[in-house]
Amino acid sequence: MALPDFVIVGAMKCGTSTLAAQLGAQPGLFMTEPKEPNFFSDDAVYGKGLDWYENLFAGAAPDDLKGEASTHYTKRPTHPDALPRMAGVLEAPKIVYLIRDPVARAVSHYIHEWTMGVMSGEIDAAFDRHEELVAYGCYAMQIAPYIEAFGRDNVLVLSLEAMKGAPQQTLERACAFLGYGGTPHWRDDLAQMNASAERIRRFPLHRLVFDNPVATRLRRALIPQGLRDRIRKSRQMQDRPELSDATRQRLIARFAEDYEALQRLVPDRPDLRASYPFLAHDG
Repeated sequence: MALPDFVIVGAMKCGTSTLAAQLGAQPGLFMTEPKEPNFFSDDAVYGKGLDWYENLFAGAAPDDLKGEASTHYTKRPTHPDALPRMAGVLEAPKIVYLIRDPVARAVSHYIHEWTMGVMSGEIDAAFDRHEELVAYGCYAMQIAPYIEAFGRDNVLVLSLEAMKGAPQQTLERACAFLGYGGTPHWRDDLAQMNASAERIRRFPLHRLVFDNPVATRLRRALIPQGLRDRIRKSRQMQDRPELSDATRQRLIARFAEDYEALQRLVPDRPDLRASYPFLAHDG
């Protein structure tokens, strides 16, 4: 059966696309296209059947290590069936989980949802309404079931902070964990994936209007540049949103508690503290 040897399960907005691209660039490592099939998490995709999922790996060479990366797999409680479905199909996959400063992750998550038109309004109000902004950054809560299902030795936790500070070493650590026999090389020519610096808000038919080359040519021919610039600016988040002190402190308290649980799950990993810079100032 053409099934993955490893799965990057998240977390969202923590560099999974970048790591997947770097792994896929190594000879002897195969990553799916699309990068995030979300097979085990999303009901509609899971309904396509196991043959559809296996076909994603059909292009791998016989000796390739095969992997996929789907952040929906660590989006509890939104996708509660992801792990049970995965455990029913994959016997002992290697699981890679990326984390980052959970407060920064939560803000980045809000910006992503704002650009997609899912969330709107002030950021503090969004945190009151949308529990997932916090839950997806409770890393211990998200990864604990995978450790229980597949064993601690089959789960590797990495951080975006380490990947930015020491990319080659992080790639080597991931490849050693996966049992890769080659010599990995970090590709500086691969741009950071999923960059969202422009923060452009999407709307219904956005892809048809803005990602269509024919529509792009018509816009440029018929709409003056000045007007196009004004429209673009009206859809752009001008400044990165800032949490109020009250909301920030509430998040810090919750993430600090989760970090204590993460230390118990993956002991002897002082490097992961780099993802919790607020602990140095808040106990």
